[in-house]
Amino acid sequence: MTVFKTFLFLILIPGPLLLWAPYRIALLYPGGQFYPGPFRYVALLPWLAGTGILLWSALDFALKGKGTPAPIDPPKVMVAEGLYRFVRNPMYLGVLLTLTGHVLWFQSLRLLIYIALLAVAFHLFVVFYEEPVLRRKFGDSYEDYCRRVSRWIPIVGRRNR
Repeated sequence: MTVFKTFLFLILIPGPLLLWAPYRIALLYPGGQFYPGPFRYVALLPWLAGTGILLWSALDFALKGKGTPAPIDPPKVMVAEGLYRFVRNPMYLGVLLTLTGHVLWFQSLRLLIYIALLAVAFHLFVVFYEEPVLRRKFGDSYEDYCRRVSRWIPIVGRRNR
């Protein structure tokens, strides 16, 4: 049931941020254009990588954390494995990477601005809501995790145990 709730969350929350909003921004507002060309296919790399990161991270929340990414049904167990060994917020990074694919595909300055605004919103949400809640919920183990694992820049070369 947790996996189902996680996928429902992904459809309802990141789904519109990743699908509906970028297409509205790139195509439906005045000046939005689409010029197909071979360079556009580079967009497949961030699309696939970002989607994979988002799904892997969300599944870790469901299967290992026994909860969902939704603040109303958060994980009951702190997740510090999988991609969370390398960076504390892989889901947000997966969303931003997927959106980078949209920028490459549509070659849209508006989408680049959208990504920048979303990145700022993610950062503020993490710093002022998520991290304080996790500190209260998981205490010293979360503090230790924060010392070992970067908030936004993945650190792959060192072991984060």
